[in-house]
Amino acid sequence: MQMTSIIKNDRFLSEYTTQDAISKYSRATAGCGVNYLLDHDYKEIYLAALNLLPAGLRQEGIRILEFGCGTGMNLLHLISVLEKGPINIETAVGTDFSPVMIEAAKRETRHFVGEAAAQKIHFHVSKNETLLADLSASTGIEASTLKHSFHFVFSVNTIRYCHAGKTEFECVQGISDLLVPGGVCVVIDMNKRFPLFRTEAKNRLRWKKREECYIATLEEYVAPFVKTGFEIIRRENFCWIPHSAGPGLRDLMKGLSPFLNSVAKSRAMRCLVVARKPQ
Repeated sequence: MQMTSIIKNDRFLSEYTTQDAISKYSRATAGCGVNYLLDHDYKEIYLAALNLLPAGLRQEGIRILEFGCGTGMNLLHLISVLEKGPINIETAVGTDFSPVMIEAAKRETRHFVGEAAAQKIHFHVSKNETLLADLSASTGIEASTLKHSFHFVFSVNTIRYCHAGKTEFECVQGISDLLVPGGVCVVIDMNKRFPLFRTEAKNRLRWKKREECYIATLEEYVAPFVKTGFEIIRRENFCWIPHSAGPGLRDLMKGLSPFLNSVAKSRAMRCLVVARKPQ
């Protein structure tokens, strides 16, 4: 009864509480596009960002948080990469506002990482705009203890919901609260200037328009990090491969990417922000 009430009251939550959503955001059943990006573009971005952390810390063991983790596909893939070295993990945490997704993430963990790594991974229900408070409530750890406890925070395709709800500054403040001084954050999300997002294209053809989640520009994604005092390491548009792409579209867009980057990079599908908290 309580979950039904929540779903009715939140127009976006229902997208992330169905079996179709779990399949869409689980590695084994997701599109070829997202699996390719996890193995290539996203992996390269994460490793470059992690290399901004001190070498001694990377060897000793880092603490990672992915907010808006869904079924954990992104976090679990990164952990599987880092298991091969040379970066060690002390603990990895995934948060999402959907309890259904969090339960799916816990199941996915058993299938996609080794037993030793699985013991370091924890998933908790938390909203992006109240990360510190919700994580404290979910873990039973005092907020004062959680503050400044993570070295690396990242997300894919989730911070736009904060921009839609005008809570992006609360979200980034929460990230800042959780990061250690010198900690690094990576956010990847959709680019408003990309002209062919499928849901928006379909909406143009509808007599009665559906309300879609707001998509921000690169400048909008950067703004709360600047205001919160982060150093911006990278800000760019990138990626022409849809997450949902099949093998044919994936290979086509992979081949076209160098040309598209040379003539229309600002129109690429995704925005990237890499930001570092001041020491």
